[in-house]
Amino acid sequence: MSDNQNAAIWFVDRHLEEGRSEKVAFREADGDERELTYGALAKASDRFSGALKRAGIRREERMVMLVHDQLEFPIAFWGAIKSGVIPVPLNTLLSTTIYETVFKDSRATLLVVSAALWETVRAAVAASPCLEKVVVIGDAPEGTVSYDAFVEGADPLPAVDASDDETAFWLYSSGSTGLPKGVRHVHSSLKATADTFGSKVLGFTEDDVVFSVAKLFFAYGLGNGISFPMAEGATTILYAGRPTPDIAFDVIKKHQPTIFCGVPTLFAAMNASVEGADREMKSDLRLCTSAGEALPRDVGMVWEQNTGVPIVDGVGSTEMLHIFLSNSPGDIVYGTSGKVVPGYRVRLVGENDEEVADGEVGELLVSGPSSAEGYWNRRKKSQSTFEGQWTRTGDKYERDSQGRFTYCGRTDDMFKVSGIWVSPFEVEQALIEHPAVLEAAVVAHADDKGLEKPKAFVVLKTDQNADAIDDLKDYVKEKIGKWKYPRWVDVVDELPKTATGKIQRFKLRANS
Repeated sequence: MSDNQNAAIWFVDRHLEEGRSEKVAFREADGDERELTYGALAKASDRFSGALKRAGIRREERMVMLVHDQLEFPIAFWGAIKSGVIPVPLNTLLSTTIYETVFKDSRATLLVVSAALWETVRAAVAASPCLEKVVVIGDAPEGTVSYDAFVEGADPLPAVDASDDETAFWLYSSGSTGLPKGVRHVHSSLKATADTFGSKVLGFTEDDVVFSVAKLFFAYGLGNGISFPMAEGATTILYAGRPTPDIAFDVIKKHQPTIFCGVPTLFAAMNASVEGADREMKSDLRLCTSAGEALPRDVGMVWEQNTGVPIVDGVGSTEMLHIFLSNSPGDIVYGTSGKVVPGYRVRLVGENDEEVADGEVGELLVSGPSSAEGYWNRRKKSQSTFEGQWTRTGDKYERDSQGRFTYCGRTDDMFKVSGIWVSPFEVEQALIEHPAVLEAAVVAHADDKGLEKPKAFVVLKTDQNADAIDDLKDYVKEKIGKWKYPRWVDVVDELPKTATGKIQRFKLRANS
């Protein structure tokens, strides 16, 4: 290998030297079920890199990607990195207004977009003067160029020289508490997550096949579907559409992944779809993972009872690129986020940044090799989040004497009842264990004396009604304590969430 530290060399080109040219890297689970081998990916990404140069897109300029999970995603992503252009994958579920904000904030000069998303983004493109060219995967409307035409005849361009510390790509945060922020990651970050969580916790091998319902556009999905399998020469199953429980079960049955990466909301819905149904899941699954929101204890236990496959639940962030606290195969305690992933360090601190003892609640700070170099155009936010080697997560945790961490909520979600801190997640976990409740969210709400008490919003399981939860308050009292039970319970059809599955409690607080 050369001294060139461009991440695409290790993740893509290395596999040709190691004899994996004909190995399938990506397979689509929908449509024509196209496949892309490692050899074809290397050639296609070289050609995309050359097409960027031919189009006049210069090194360090931004290329926003509004692309479904399809073969063109890894080609464009790695092709941009090879050319020194900065790929910026975007959430495919946002509004036109948010896209316009991101286009202007990033000052991207090129947009790559799946044809199905064009109508959503068209007005944002028209309002973004920095965008010089739009490449559409599929039928290209007037004023755009098709993906096929963009790459046709371009001279292949191998990976440009880059250092470990050079910016490779951006991800925009999910915006669970406001507008998305551009998070800048360097070339070494992807390999760092593969060498730590991917290798030391999940134990990815070349023989693995992974299916992630968490999409490639955000950090958790990017690791699941690109970094970890490509580090070992494994295979990723891609699904472009919305993964309902039935679709997830069908993909698992047909494509037989060995690792399934989900989110708590989907695991809960899949559990509910199995209850009372004559469904047997015969598969090659050896492991499941969950992130994006803490996995409720009951959801993990019921899943493993139904399938015989454990869920490795962990916590990560866009700022750290992937998971840094996690349970491990053979060492799983549902309802906790597990222990520190090898290669990372964490601290729990109080309100004055003093270290807190085991059994006390503190804010989680993390240090590790995959931390971002900062936010784009957010100097004050960068200074308050990235403190030397330490990154503030904004999460409240409690650590036990064995070094296992339990999630207590976001720093702005915690509140006191009768002078005692209450974790919304603890109350939600108790609510979800009620047989009629599918999902729950808890926020602080002032009573008639102006004192804060828990208020719950619950989604009921199919065929259940409000009568089924008449005992809900007493149920919670018995589970976790008399002062923690919700004084008010609202039954809702759905909870507000980000695309990563995080509950947007600030919206519930605003409407309560």
